[in-house]
Amino acid sequence: MLKFVFWALLALNALLFAYAQGYLGKIEGGEREPQRLKDQLAPERMVMLSASEARVAAESAATQAEPTPQPAEPAPVAPPAADAIACSQVGAFAASDARRFETRLARLALGERASRTSVPFQEVTSHLVYLPPNGGKEGADRRVAELKEKGVANYFVMQGDSPLKWAVSLGVFKTETAAQTLAAALEKQGVRGVRILPRGPQGTRATWRLRDLTPDERTRVADIADDFTGVQLRPCT
Repeated sequence: MLKFVFWALLALNALLFAYAQGYLGKIEGGEREPQRLKDQLAPERMVMLSASEARVAAESAATQAEPTPQPAEPAPVAPPAADAIACSQVGAFAASDARRFETRLARLALGERASRTSVPFQEVTSHLVYLPPNGGKEGADRRVAELKEKGVANYFVMQGDSPLKWAVSLGVFKTETAAQTLAAALEKQGVRGVRILPRGPQGTRATWRLRDLTPDERTRVADIADDFTGVQLRPCT
């Protein structure tokens, strides 16, 4: 019995010695302190930080981890519509009509794309039927002789200091239709070169220049212009 106890104690001591020397391997989490320190990477560079130093270090690491924001790209500028109409002109308007047109045009909200200008305009009050000057006084006398031969008795040789000096007037009419009727009758009588000249005082009238209209906007402007006599919507000149 004593021998069994002796050999059991001897075997236990041998087992404990082998475990202490590491011959039996390591149990995870159970390393001895000298061995744990030996397994650390560069243990001599490790330092203890205070609470404030640890907070500063953590904030610095978080700042470095955040991606640097990229500058926002400028929004692309939309090019003009491919079917936009570069420039249109509408007019000419008498003073009263100009106010009415301007009021209706404002409803389209064209802004700076619509600009008002004044253009020379002749207020036609009559129409002159005439033969233009040709060869001075001698030419006028020759034309008068031809008119007499064809049976035309209503004529007048124009004089004075004007571009129509030595022209032969054949009649003055209030309407263009009446002037055209006389011109056609003279043509049948064999009188050649008859012309019609609108006459009246010179003044100015209002027109609008409209830029970069869409087809829909141009159609709406044309509908407004149709309500005014003698007004046209056309490309800018």
